[in-house]
Amino acid sequence: MEREIKPGPRKGLVIVHTGNGKGKTTAAIGLMFRALGRDFKTIMLQFIKSKKHIYGEHILAEKLGIEIRPLGDGFSWESKNIEQDKNLAKLCWDQCKEAIESKKYDMIILDEFTYPLKYGWLDINEVIPVIKNRDPNLHLVITGRNAPEEIVEIADLVSDIQVIKHPFKNGVRAQLGVEM
Repeated sequence: MEREIKPGPRKGLVIVHTGNGKGKTTAAIGLMFRALGRDFKTIMLQFIKSKKHIYGEHILAEKLGIEIRPLGDGFSWESKNIEQDKNLAKLCWDQCKEAIESKKYDMIILDEFTYPLKYGWLDINEVIPVIKNRDPNLHLVITGRNAPEEIVEIADLVSDIQVIKHPFKNGVRAQLGVEM
């Protein structure tokens, strides 16, 4: 027997997917699809992923007309120019602030946002007020390892995704359709 779902009143949530396990971005994309199914306006801004590398989510987003902006330059631990990475993180944050303050969106995903915070490329004391003062109906989703305590503190929902077993430990590199 089907039951009618009665949602509560709308309250914008800060949702954090953190931890060392795989699936943080994937979980955020799942939320994005659920929101899109309810006609929410969404956007994902990616701090690490670059336009130079095509990921599966970018291909599908383009086909479906979904806004995902890769704004980084690849994984920082492989970087040959940390200053450029810092500058890209600041430019990405400027776009995030603009999106948050625009009131155009119902859900904004800041993918891999914890990295520039952890590395000190962005000032957490500038970030927290923007998050706290956002539109009260805006859902904000943050992904990445090692979420700063200040972010965890203001979040409504925090999931710590842990790895139990990963094929990389057995020499299996990233797979199309799974990690890419």
